Amino acid sequence: MGKIRTVSELKNAIKQLEYEQSVQLLLLKEEFHIVCEKLKPVNIIKDTLKDSVPDIKTSITNSFLGVASGLLTRKIILGKTNNPITRTLGLILEKFVSSKVAKNADRIKSFAGTVLEKITNTHD
Repeated sequence: MGKIRTVSELKNAIKQLEYEQSVQLLLLKEEFHIVCEKLKPVNIIKDTLKDSVPDIKTSITNSFLGVASGLLTRKIILGKTNNPITRTLGLILEKFVSSKVAKNADRIKSFAGTVLEKITNTHD
């Protein structure tokens, strides 16, 4: 806006500024409602869970694979035994295998996928 020289230009400038103010007030109210909605406890919890659910699923899957492989290893190597020393060694072996598999589950899954892919491609 340039210099205002007449009363009618002043009135038009005031109307323009009042219009801009009303538009900005509407935008501010809209933003306020959006912020209020995001700050509701339910929405905060939803957003937090939405971000962490894939990590939790991966962690649970890796832990399950670790425990299952530990149990399977102990059963394959030791079978059924009543000897307390062998049972203790079996538990140590199970914990060792479980922790290693859980820590390297992504690499193991990738390797297993590659092996399965090669097996299925050779029989076609």
